[in-house]
Amino acid sequence: MTFLKPWQPQLLGLLRIMSAALFLQHGTTKHLNFPVSPMNDTPFTSLGGIAGLFELVGGALLLVGLFTRPVAFVLSGLMAAAYFIAHAPQGFFPILNGGELAALYCFVFLYLASSGGGAWSVDRAIRKDV
Repeated sequence: MTFLKPWQPQLLGLLRIMSAALFLQHGTTKHLNFPVSPMNDTPFTSLGGIAGLFELVGGALLLVGLFTRPVAFVLSGLMAAAYFIAHAPQGFFPILNGGELAALYCFVFLYLASSGGGAWSVDRAIRKDV
């Protein structure tokens, strides 16, 4: 499908923005209590609370596309660790152990770490870094 090739930078930016917006919700629900969920009021010193700080700060940075490559790389590692610590012990298949989101985020963020933030990122505006 070559008809989408001219839109590649914009689609990459859209992937970054949507992934970050969805990921950011994990941090906001843990530490800002929005939206209301069972994860509200996660203690800052717990493993989930520390992950929530990464989700909150890293998600916000990815949303605007600032320091996209290093932030995405760190978040990819965070999601790999989350998968192997919290989900893999529950069983082999991600659909059964509840780890499909962690696995998907891991590889989307790894892709963003290699390709940058796309057309609509602060990185591109500052450094012309796509």
